[in-house]
Amino acid sequence: MKMNKNQILEKFHEVIKLQNLFLIDITFRGDNKNRIIEVFIDGEKGITPVDCTNVSRELNTLIEEEDLIEPNYRLDVSSPGVDRPLKYIEQYPKHINRKFEIIYLQDEEKIKFKGVLKEIDGDNLIFLDGKNERRINFTTIQKANVLISF
Repeated sequence: MKMNKNQILEKFHEVIKLQNLFLIDITFRGDNKNRIIEVFIDGEKGITPVDCTNVSRELNTLIEEEDLIEPNYRLDVSSPGVDRPLKYIEQYPKHINRKFEIIYLQDEEKIKFKGVLKEIDGDNLIFLDGKNERRINFTTIQKANVLISF
């Protein structure tokens, strides 16, 4: 790899932001002979296959024009999937009325609970935990996963 992961992340972030999407994560697998780069993107309203294709084209162009990565690579662009924790507050609105498992800090103590996201008020997320309402500031959240029910 010609650049380190943080440098590549920053460049990818800029390209993805121009598409009105946001970069969730990048993983690198393989070696210099067979590098696999997985890019996970999201948007306020979700991601379509067309979004992934457009981002993939833009990132491939960037990689080639700026010679960021050794030539033997495969680039995979996809949505983060339901098993990945949410990282940005912009990801939450599309999950209103869905059940979450949240770990957050309250007075230096980690609290874990399950509740349904009911509302977003600025940086505060309002969850219903049974009949109780919890107001959690986004900055205190350590991990938040949407729970899938069947």
